[in-house]
Amino acid sequence: MSEPTPAARITRADVEHVARLARLALTDAEAEEFTEQLAVILDHADDVAGLDLDGVPATAHPLPVTNVLRPDVRGESLDRDEVLAAAPAAEDGRFRVPRIMGDA
Repeated sequence: MSEPTPAARITRADVEHVARLARLALTDAEAEEFTEQLAVILDHADDVAGLDLDGVPATAHPLPVTNVLRPDVRGESLDRDEVLAAAPAAEDGRFRVPRIMGDA
């Protein structure tokens, strides 16, 4: 049995079904256009899947990437009492904020 062609794998009915699931309204022209575009995408995915990758290591990025962030070094922080004194409202050593949800 031979491989199905891209047009046989995805039909306009498939596109319309997915559009309905996603609650998207498609015109007839859009449904036809997306069917053709998705067939091309699936055909390309088949091309990629058919590549001989024996001996090619898996990678997450094509170029070596290093962390460009500075080291996380503990430093001095603001004085709690000084910060709370500048807050509009504080209570029990914490910022007091308006309740936004009812009682649980």
